[in-house]
Order: sequence, then structure tokens, then C-alpha cells
Amino acid sequence: MYVRRLELVDFRSYERVGVDLEPGANVLVGPNGVGKTNLIEALGYVATLDSHRVATDAPLVRMGAAAGIIRCAVVHEGRELLVELEIVPGRANRARLGRSPARRARDVLGALRLVLFAPEDLELVRGDPAQRRRYLDDLLVLRQPRYAGVRTDYERVVRQRNALLRTAYLARKTGGTRGGDLSTLAVWDDHLARHGAELLAGRLDLVAALAPHVNRAYDAVAAGAGAAGIAYRSSVELASSTADRADLTAALSDALAAGRAAEIERGTTLVGPHRDELTLTLGPLPAKGYASHGESWSFALALRLAGYDLLRADGIEPVLVLDDVFAELDTGRRDRLAELVGDASQLLVTCAVEEDLPARLRGARFVVREGEVQRVG
Repeated sequence: MYVRRLELVDFRSYERVGVDLEPGANVLVGPNGVGKTNLIEALGYVATLDSHRVATDAPLVRMGAAAGIIRCAVVHEGRELLVELEIVPGRANRARLGRSPARRARDVLGALRLVLFAPEDLELVRGDPAQRRRYLDDLLVLRQPRYAGVRTDYERVVRQRNALLRTAYLARKTGGTRGGDLSTLAVWDDHLARHGAELLAGRLDLVAALAPHVNRAYDAVAAGAGAAGIAYRSSVELASSTADRADLTAALSDALAAGRAAEIERGTTLVGPHRDELTLTLGPLPAKGYASHGESWSFALALRLAGYDLLRADGIEPVLVLDDVFAELDTGRRDRLAELVGDASQLLVTCAVEEDLPARLRGARFVVREGEVQRVG
């Protein structure tokens, strides 16, 4: 799989730009702040319908514009597919596949499989559990796009259930009775258990498949500096890490019943995949709080490379993007990383100084300036 062409209209800093990319290595060179990351952010958005930099869509649209457009031509197994997304702040995005309107924006998921490593990924190791849950869920959707719907359904149930609990909590605190009715909570319990079990089952399967790839990737990047491990920690008691969906549904239902009083007291949902954690370890110690800056950077990179390797093991050949990575690595780590990713079907690398790149990764070269991208060489 590779992206043959990317076009942006009113996206971030670009009024209009088009870039013809090549299979193999593509290097985007330019000073910081000229828009290199905006280009790969757009591709990441097509792959995940999310930005790795901001939580809402509004900053993606160029200031003063009503909407932003991302259009890319993706080649997979010899066939080209045009994917187009129109981002309209405050409204549902519109999508087209092969010039035909898609019923929902998420119907484009799977058209472009892409793994992106960026400086923000240091938060996978140092940040809060939400960062690691998002990592799992994004990878889950890349492997099986149907999980985008599962994720959306679960998040909707949690919002509705939280609204009910919060209303009852406020009514009780103010001594009122209106809004304090919890008679429908059991219905939302059933929805949460069912959708939560589906999401939880996907995450458990993913972590089991991903763990050996994480260890191998960290070992390759850090040159045997220690064993890296990952494990899934659920907010409910599980009989095993391979429980089927019926068992997971029952476990979630039991946990919701047991925690009902605490949830009413606090006015929020305390049980479910949205409270779970992906634990990261280096040897016997947790990576968070104990790993050095270099170890944290290597672990974050290993998580992305593991996802890339897992997709390839599944028969999916994703585009790989390394955003401003090599400046943070010493010469040994640069060369080892180049060895790991040099055979990617398509590799996009951004850098401020091209000399930071190992020679084997210097493929098609693009110079990025304010508002424009030029192929050189």
C-alpha cells in the first residue's frame, strides 16, 4: 500500500497544495514550523479520522475558511482508490470514496492503513492511561475497521450513562427530586456490558498478539538495553485474558451491579474499558516514572513499530510515517531504526536537517516551505 498523491485545500497552513509521492522512502525537509507535520497529519486523519495533535477538528481548518479538504489517491495491490474528506467544524464530516459519496465518514476507514510515530508519542509512556487506551483502539481499528463502530457505540453509552448519573447526583446534592430518577440505569447497564465486552475482547486479543512485537522492537531499537513488556489491566475481574464475549459481558454486568452505590455517590461510570490501563514495563519496573528520556523515547517508538509489524504479520502492508524522529536518536539508534524500516512499502520521513537521516532512507526528496511543497533531485 502507498499514497500516490496528497492534495489539501484549506487544511492547517495550506490554502492549496498537491504532492506526488513515491513508493519506498519519501523525505520531507524544511525548518520547523513550515508545515511538514501538517502534511502527515492529514494522512493520519484519513487513516483514523482523528488528529494526533489536537482533540477537535476546528484547528485543522485554515483560519478564515469554512471547511478543509483532504484528498488522497491510495494504491493497494495495483488498484487506486481516491479518498476525500471534507472537514466542517461543528458539523459531521463528509466523505467520498472513488468519487462516490460515503454514507458515513467512518466508511473510509481501512482505505488507508498508516502507522505514524511523532514526538507526541512520548506521552504513550509518560502520559495518563487515556493515551495508551487510544493507542490500542486506533490500532484495533487499523486491524479491523469494524471496531470504529464498536468504539463509537461504547463511547455513546458511557456519555448517556454518565449524564444520567450526573443528573441524579446533582439532584441529590441540591435536595431536589427532579432529574433524580435512575429507573433507566439498568437499561444502560445492559448496553454498557454488551458494547464494553465487544471492545474489551478486541483489546485483549490485540495485546496478546502485540506483546512479542513490542519486546522485539524495543530490543532492536535499544540494542538489548532491557526487556520491554505490555499487559492489559482491566477495571473488572477477569477469569482469564482469553475470556469469550459472553464471559466478559457477565463480568461487566456483575461489576456494574457491585459498584452501583459508588457510581451514584460520585455521579460517574467507574467500570468499563474506559477505565482500563495498558501497563508498560522495562524489566521488573514500570516504564512510567522509571524510564529515562532515552528509554521512554525508545519504548514509544517500539510501540509504533510493534503495531506496524503486527499489521504486516496480518498481511496488511501499511504506510509508515516517522515525524521528526531521527534528531532525537544517537547514531547507533538511527542506523538500527533505518535497518528496521528500510523495506517499508512506503515510508514518509520529516526532518529539519537531512544529514540526520541514514543514507539508506534518502529516497524521493521534497523541500517544504511556507504554504508549498517542491520535489527536488
